[in-house]
Amino acid sequence: MPEQLQWQIQPSFELPEWFVEIVSQYLGGASAQHAAQLLWQRGICDRQQLLGFLSPQCYQPTSPFAFGQEMKLAIDRILLARQQQQKVAIWGDFDADGITATALLWEGLGQFFPPEQLTYHLPNRLTESHGLSIAGLNALAEQGYHLVVTCDTGSTNLDEILHAQRLGLDVIVTDHHTLSRQRPEVVALINPRSLPIEHPLAHLSGVAVAYKLVEALYQTLPDIPQQPLEALLDLVAIGLISDLVELKGDCRYLAQVGIAQLQKNRGDTPPRPGVAKLLELCRKSGDRPTDVSFGLGPRINAISRIQGDARFCVELLTSQDKRRCHHLATETELANARRKMLQRDLMRQAQAKLAKLDLSTTRVIVLADSQWAVGVLGLVAGQIAQTYDRPTVLLSFEESDEAEDGQNNLARGSARSVAQIDLYQLMNQQSHLLHRMGGHPFALGMSLPVENIPLLAEALNRQLRQQSVAAGAIQADLGITVADLVQAEGKDLFAELSLLEPCGMGNSTPKLLIQNCWFTRLWHRKMKASSADQEGYIKTEFEIWDESSDRGFPGIWWGHYKDEIPEGRCDAIVELDFNSYQDAKRQMHYEVRLIAVRPRNLEEVPQAESSEDWLLDWRHEKNPAQAEDVLRLNQCPSSWAELQHWVCQAMQAQKKLAIAYGPPSEETPTAIWLRLIGIAKYLSRTEQPVTQTDLCQKLGVSDRTLAIGLQSLSGCGFAVHSIGENLWIKQQVWGDKTVDAACPDGSFCSDGSFCPDGSLDTNRTQFLTALQEERFNQRYFYETSLETLQATTAAWFHHPTTHHPTTHHSTT
Repeated sequence: MPEQLQWQIQPSFELPEWFVEIVSQYLGGASAQHAAQLLWQRGICDRQQLLGFLSPQCYQPTSPFAFGQEMKLAIDRILLARQQQQKVAIWGDFDADGITATALLWEGLGQFFPPEQLTYHLPNRLTESHGLSIAGLNALAEQGYHLVVTCDTGSTNLDEILHAQRLGLDVIVTDHHTLSRQRPEVVALINPRSLPIEHPLAHLSGVAVAYKLVEALYQTLPDIPQQPLEALLDLVAIGLISDLVELKGDCRYLAQVGIAQLQKNRGDTPPRPGVAKLLELCRKSGDRPTDVSFGLGPRINAISRIQGDARFCVELLTSQDKRRCHHLATETELANARRKMLQRDLMRQAQAKLAKLDLSTTRVIVLADSQWAVGVLGLVAGQIAQTYDRPTVLLSFEESDEAEDGQNNLARGSARSVAQIDLYQLMNQQSHLLHRMGGHPFALGMSLPVENIPLLAEALNRQLRQQSVAAGAIQADLGITVADLVQAEGKDLFAELSLLEPCGMGNSTPKLLIQNCWFTRLWHRKMKASSADQEGYIKTEFEIWDESSDRGFPGIWWGHYKDEIPEGRCDAIVELDFNSYQDAKRQMHYEVRLIAVRPRNLEEVPQAESSEDWLLDWRHEKNPAQAEDVLRLNQCPSSWAELQHWVCQAMQAQKKLAIAYGPPSEETPTAIWLRLIGIAKYLSRTEQPVTQTDLCQKLGVSDRTLAIGLQSLSGCGFAVHSIGENLWIKQQVWGDKTVDAACPDGSFCSDGSFCPDGSLDTNRTQFLTALQEERFNQRYFYETSLETLQATTAAWFHHPTTHHPTTHHSTT
């Protein structure tokens, strides 16, 4: 059995009235305390940021040309292909993100090229790897193609791109996977990983990057397309939500407007008959992100997992032939049923192998078997990683005594991580053991010689032990009661929580803690994936009760038997959802999904000592005594959340916390802005990298404020690129001139002042406002009394849900 994970609950905040009022307006004036609390917890504290988060109409989407010179080079090359009537090939990938990206480029580029000049290629999941291949490029060259545009792939295919050059093929890469240290020899490389981490485009998935390319083409040749650009947004939503990317910035915006477009596939004349039929088969309406993540996404992925070749999925998504689409959708549904059966069988086999491992000494799970289906390895790896809270690598290989083409017998597989561990970096440090690798920090695919499997397992476990990564925890966002659920049959609370949608990485589905509860009407039954599925999936149904209400509330627990729910009083973590197909009338039926449950007699949170001397005030001591049982806080916090982070560290280390910071800097925000400009110019001139930590120390600012400063630089004529921990800052060149401190029209003078036209005020003001707010809050934490800090932070040790003071903001 997996180890018992620690439970944590987010602290609650006393919120500004204006903040709650804005959130309430989006609920028709109804109570918004739960939603407002969640938004504030997740850092949505600024008025404009809040409005942009809640409504896509209030969000200003980022220009596709924010990718800078790379986007311009890509558009110029596509225009050349159009002028010279060259043939263009789209090279995609076989997962939902790659398939929707391929379909989007097929439709988008199809507005500018006739069908005979376009084609698309998807690798076969069962016989080929992700990315470009020599054989595929040879075939395209023989067929007379001149330009290859990748989507969701290509960033690390250095050898294949060199081969394409030798064949006379130009390559434009649109991708979002990890970059190579060396830039490939391509016409253009459009990858959001080249942008600062806080850039609004930094988390785009493959289909979203492809959309930005088409958007730039639409802006360049606005009179050519016959189809509106918005018609592509449903494809963006499907790929974006299906992939493991953070739904922040433009990602969230595109998901929101994409879901609105996806809903148009209901009715008699859907714009995409194939999508409409898929929604019908999975009994979804397309109005929620979960309709993608639990409905469309798994079905689109299932084709390549079962059949290998997923090219007909592009036809399914783009064809207007209703009969053909219905046939393809039915094939997809059958493949998904087969996928479920294979996934369940592989999970059972993997658990049998896990039973033979000593999990107390295992930090990374690595399992291999010659009989495992390659197509579902990633799904099962994700299940195991979440169940056992450990990164998981699953591999399949063919038993063979002879190597093919002089190569060692290769194992192929997938890996999934847990939230606090960058598995890509872990695996990359063992690249000498691998044949190929690609992916994200949390999900990747790889191949390696079979004989290297035990070496890889040993190396990964050794690395993670040395890193001493803290054990994982189940994080609850809010404490609620059953009375909150039964009010309006769950509708009111659901409406509040829906303001956070679409949810995903970086904006997870709210997890709700119900304490001192109990369960009744327990019943489990088997759900079959198809008539051929003899075993099916287990689902437990129940009602959850507590002393706040004289009624219970319905819920389900997937994959568990009723006997697994403890008897008597419990604590439970749940998610609130609805099922519109629960009864014959298809009425909305709200229910909770059980995430975790434990007997009530377990400790809820670590407890601190009752004495008040756990917090020490060293703010005015020049040379305080050192002590092993004391954790020093040397940098003045700028928010209660930042202080709470240190309190939690002290609590976990069982140490006292000493606030040993000095007064905040008296340097003016304008002076810091000028220093940032000076540093940017120096780094541009010397072409030296700098780390984010070094920049924070040089400027005396927090990570959050620095991110706003870097974004301001990007908007003022500096290109900011990141690779790993390093940042490169380059001053833009316009014509034969280098922009003086960042403005093409010269309105930003060498002394740092702005010219009267105010064209750059917006970029500078955002940074100055953040600095001013940070200094204001730091001044508060430096001057406030020890008694105030003790009274507030002591509550976090004993009552995690206790309110504490509103974060202070400047009124300027």
